[in-house]
Amino acid sequence: MENSSTTTPLVEPPLVEPAEKTTTRLLPPYHVIIANDDHHTMDFVVDVLRKVLGVTLEQAFQLMMEAHTKGRAVIWTGPKEVAELKAEQVHTFHEIRNPGQVDLGPLTCTIEPAPQ
Repeated sequence: MENSSTTTPLVEPPLVEPAEKTTTRLLPPYHVIIANDDHHTMDFVVDVLRKVLGVTLEQAFQLMMEAHTKGRAVIWTGPKEVAELKAEQVHTFHEIRNPGQVDLGPLTCTIEPAPQ
């Protein structure tokens, strides 16, 4: 007679769900752009660029001259939220001329998607 108590139970393999595909999508960079204008002094533009971007006098001068000669200059490129912050910071500076305390307002500064 055979002993039936030695049979091994059947074990079902665990159910494995297919792994979800995750992809990382990079956010597109944005340019911060200043426009040339005939109202603000070159010194004012250089000062604003140095304060907002933390660049050297020479770098700020080069960016200002690019805007002056080409009509606009890309002053910074990066994530959209930071680009918006940089543009807002540029807008906080107003040039005030003596005599008469004429407020010339802020520089023209915009953001736009950088080409990829």
